[in-house]
Amino acid sequence: MKEAYCKDLKHYLRRLTNEVEIGQKSMGGDHPIRVQSMTNTDTRKTQDTVSQIIRIAKAGADYVRLTVPGEKDAENLINIKAELENQNCYIPLIADIHFTPKIALIAAVIVNKVRINPGNYGTFRHKGPLEYSEDRYNEELQRSKTEFLELLKICRENKTAIRIGTNHGSLSDRIVSRFGDTPDGMAESVMEFLRICRDEDFKNVVVSIKASNTRIMIYSNRMLVSKMNAENMHYPLHLGVTEAGEGEDGRIKSAVGIGTLLADGIGDTIRVSLTEDPELEIPVARKLVSYFKEREDHKIIPPFKKFSLNPFEYQKRASYPAGIIGGNNIPVVLFTLKNDISFQSLQEIGWHFREDQVEWIFDDMSPDYLLVNSWPENIPLPNDKGLIIETNDLSLYPKQKNILPFIDFKNYKSIGIHADDVKLIKILASDLQQKEIGIVKKDKKTILVIETDNSNSFADQRAAAIRLINENCQAPVIFKRNYTETHKEDFQIKAAADLGGLFIDGLGDGIWIENQYGLSIKDQIATSFGILQASRVRISKTEYISCPSCGRTLFDLQTTTKKIQEHTSHLKGLKIGIMGCIVNGPGEMADADYGYVGSGKGHITLYKGKEVVKRNISEEGAVEALISLIKENGDWVNP
Repeated sequence: MKEAYCKDLKHYLRRLTNEVEIGQKSMGGDHPIRVQSMTNTDTRKTQDTVSQIIRIAKAGADYVRLTVPGEKDAENLINIKAELENQNCYIPLIADIHFTPKIALIAAVIVNKVRINPGNYGTFRHKGPLEYSEDRYNEELQRSKTEFLELLKICRENKTAIRIGTNHGSLSDRIVSRFGDTPDGMAESVMEFLRICRDEDFKNVVVSIKASNTRIMIYSNRMLVSKMNAENMHYPLHLGVTEAGEGEDGRIKSAVGIGTLLADGIGDTIRVSLTEDPELEIPVARKLVSYFKEREDHKIIPPFKKFSLNPFEYQKRASYPAGIIGGNNIPVVLFTLKNDISFQSLQEIGWHFREDQVEWIFDDMSPDYLLVNSWPENIPLPNDKGLIIETNDLSLYPKQKNILPFIDFKNYKSIGIHADDVKLIKILASDLQQKEIGIVKKDKKTILVIETDNSNSFADQRAAAIRLINENCQAPVIFKRNYTETHKEDFQIKAAADLGGLFIDGLGDGIWIENQYGLSIKDQIATSFGILQASRVRISKTEYISCPSCGRTLFDLQTTTKKIQEHTSHLKGLKIGIMGCIVNGPGEMADADYGYVGSGKGHITLYKGKEVVKRNISEEGAVEALISLIKENGDWVNP
């Protein structure tokens, strides 16, 4: 069944999973959601790595993962572990194994957990399409099993846990041949190895499916849980959005991906992957985990007759167009402007009036509608944007197409239907029941603004949208949330975790966020646009798929990312992958238009999509070469 990935879509309840022992800190079962980060030092350098692990531990991490690309890295794990213990640091260590499964055999004797990629077992990558007969498919699967059983034996002997971790873009040719590079293929890649674990009665297993594309990350994890439930498996999940980036984009993107799954009780450990120092990831992860702890014992969410969504792929909820809202229009951004209206205050939100030419110019991230108390007579109304005026009397508001009345549902019922007037109707999600929906269905000019007073806001607003679908009501929906945050990061994390999943599931025609305290107007508006972009429903700026850096990184990732951003941030809608090494390059930037990948010390390889275009360019001229490549392909516009 479609809803089989979640036990109860109306009640926050963590998925019950097996307990997995990882050093002195177990996860799954009744344990709290664990947080972790990953070192970006050279694992062969003991002191550098130990110092960073201690910083990560002091920041509040439960586990630390280390990159282990080769035998020397694996062999040095014992020195790192000994020095940590010498400094009274006993945080569980996880070895991240890349291309060579045999490296895991060394690491598994030393660390508390090893992470392996099923795509590296029993199969080899080939150029061009490769047909797999049933015999060839089973032959490779058996070869994978033989290699994997060797690791299971060592892990069992040493009480070492395993994470079976699949990444988008790094599936084996065998899996791709049958399932495609899809959420189904990603889930099945993990399931094949879980069946081996089950057959061998090896229970110390954690699973993960990651992608830089939040939709793929969410849909594939839901599908994996559904498949596990169908086979009575209860392995805990590690969640993360790979290459989320840095700053507000990285935080919002991670909160959308991880938060949407946590909202349905999925997830036992998380990593927020930021292109920043690894210890800075931990406070963000902690805030995200704490926020979902708050929704335990939430208000009852009214039921719906059936779950009428497909949680495994994007499908926009059908809605009729009301002006520029709904239908095939991109989701709109609404904002409450409490300041006195002036040309200067409008500039703050990206509405610029050129008096010399009597025209409006709008920033890419300027709200589409403003809720205002009044509008000065000396300022002309823009044609491409709109105003919202709160009223209980439709006869009092100006009859213009870009001025919308905003009415409470109780007053809407009493004033009757005005079929010629597009209007916004405010209602709580829990109040939107069959009777209320029946009233809305009679009026094809109604836009619903759905609010919530439930701490489990995502599930409450989702349930309201599902009731609309079940009653075949196609009124456009604006999801509105009110916050009282004083710190920008807290606001971004909470808003993205609450609202991102609603757009991932195609339920919204607009977003309206208000914060009652001292956050800047610019930050509040940018968060709305960031949520829509992270949810892949409205692109308003360049997207950077940049890895968080690790011991394999071959250049200064943070400095290089900032330099690339300085030159390309005006290229709206373009996706640029910035990868520290070849391990993450082709796979994790599979969704990017262009790629900038470390290929050797001081050398860069450039990609167009998944194809290599220029190899081993000197790092000094690599950013300029990237710009030239973008220009050659016709994707460059002048700032």
